[in-house]
Amino acid sequence: MGTDREIPIHRGRDLDRLVSFTDAIAAVAITVMVLPIAGLAISPSEPTVWAVLSENSGHVITFFFTFVVVAIMWRAHNNVFNRLSGFDNRIFWYNLAWLATIAFLPVSSNLYGSANSAGDHGWSGGADLGGSGLLYWGSLALISFWGTAIAAHARRNPELTDNVASPFENWRVRYRGIAFAAYFLAIGLVSLVSPAIAAYLPIGIIVVGRIMR
Repeated sequence: MGTDREIPIHRGRDLDRLVSFTDAIAAVAITVMVLPIAGLAISPSEPTVWAVLSENSGHVITFFFTFVVVAIMWRAHNNVFNRLSGFDNRIFWYNLAWLATIAFLPVSSNLYGSANSAGDHGWSGGADLGGSGLLYWGSLALISFWGTAIAAHARRNPELTDNVASPFENWRVRYRGIAFAAYFLAIGLVSLVSPAIAAYLPIGIIVVGRIMR
């Protein structure tokens, strides 16, 4: 913390540009995730739209689930940035790591969706996911972790905030991101040994959310 005080705090237009840069990358990344299902079409082997969606259920479910989760994470990230009056180098690099993981998410979600759509097992996860589950859930865990790191650094350095309303006082708010990161990572690890069980563990995200509300 002592070294942070020696680093200039960027305010005003610098902060506005960082927010715009962040929102742009997040918007592009969350939009690109639709590409694996954007080219779906009815064919002789899949004569109805329901057959097409069933054959590609892994991609479809992964897209909608990831879209919602990333939107919630962005909202939490936005709540923190709305209370910043400036940023230092550590906030910048934490935010860059958050963005890098967001930008990589279309890759991990595509691999995970492909694995869940392969074979005759569908989303039940009966087939081996080949590590794609750990990559996907690990990516979500990292996004949650870096978001929490940004909030924690801002909490420890009140000169970076507007001193109006702090989103960091409640312990549930402080550790919410870590709780989700741990649960995401746990799902990824379970997917390595039992994809069938891991397929139903996302339901627990609702429970974690209620506990840490």
